[in-house]
Amino acid sequence: MADRITANLPSRDFAATAAFYGKLGFVPAFRDDGWMILTRGDLVLEFFPHPDLDPWSSWFSACIRVDDPDALLATWRSAELPSDRTSIPRLTGFFKPGAAPRMFALVDEDGSLLRVIDNRDAGETDGR
Repeated sequence: MADRITANLPSRDFAATAAFYGKLGFVPAFRDDGWMILTRGDLVLEFFPHPDLDPWSSWFSACIRVDDPDALLATWRSAELPSDRTSIPRLTGFFKPGAAPRMFALVDEDGSLLRVIDNRDAGETDGR
């Protein structure tokens, strides 16, 4: 297995978090009272309980780097999440901040920001 890192994000309610990410193709891999792991192929998200979290003041975030973000965004759009700048949850379209790679963003129900980065634009594909 290649080196990797997984995101550790807060969840106010594991059942609600699993249901939200289930709409995005993630499935439970592990869960107990203190930890939950969801996977979607090689993508892994880990969650810890944080029942008192205020989604509007959350500062938690993670980067997901993928080789085909266009396909992932198309799939995630089927969840019909809002795309405005203020809703929680929400899903953006593509943007490219300055010299950073092309990306889109997901804000989950707990206010965590996931930046989905295009490996091709970042020069990080296997064909480098």
